[in-house]
Amino acid sequence: MGKRVVVVLAHPLKNSLCAHLAARVVEIVSGAGHHLQMIDLYERDFDPRLTSGERQNYYSSNYDASAVADGVEALQATDVLIVIFPTWWFGLPAILKGWIDRMFVPGVAYDHAPDFGRMIPRLTKLQACLAITTLGSPWWIDWFVMLRPVRRILSRAVIGTCAPNAHFSMLSLYNTEKLPPERLNAFERKLMQKLQKLV
Repeated sequence: MGKRVVVVLAHPLKNSLCAHLAARVVEIVSGAGHHLQMIDLYERDFDPRLTSGERQNYYSSNYDASAVADGVEALQATDVLIVIFPTWWFGLPAILKGWIDRMFVPGVAYDHAPDFGRMIPRLTKLQACLAITTLGSPWWIDWFVMLRPVRRILSRAVIGTCAPNAHFSMLSLYNTEKLPPERLNAFERKLMQKLQKLV
């Protein structure tokens, strides 16, 4: 039956570069015969705010994630997670940060250690996570000035903690405000090669 692939898109514009790249991902993954679930956070009007009730029982023995049960079920069942988003101010869009806050929770993505030491990962089914992001800045600012903060957060804090056996990779498209067609085409070829290895 192929792999279960979840694609999460976090961009408010339907004609955005991120939406275009998401469409390419869907085309490639679907064409390979895998089970695909597309989650467009803006289209679904996802509420990124952790509720008071969710926060209140964060350290209880039975965290209640029922308000986002469909997303939780998808996350726990997926083999490959693909997240597509713009990098704004060298960080995640608020809606995507909120999705992580409400999905990567106790009892779903990890368990608290009895002594509140290192978290115990639960996303053992996840084989790979691919982050695809667009930036207006040149590559050297992200790499040498900012030290790639988005990559560090996703690879080490989120995936590294909750799914340590999953292979994490990231494709960043820089200087998107001055993007000639040939550079976009080259990026899409790189994306296709990456997806062929993952799925």
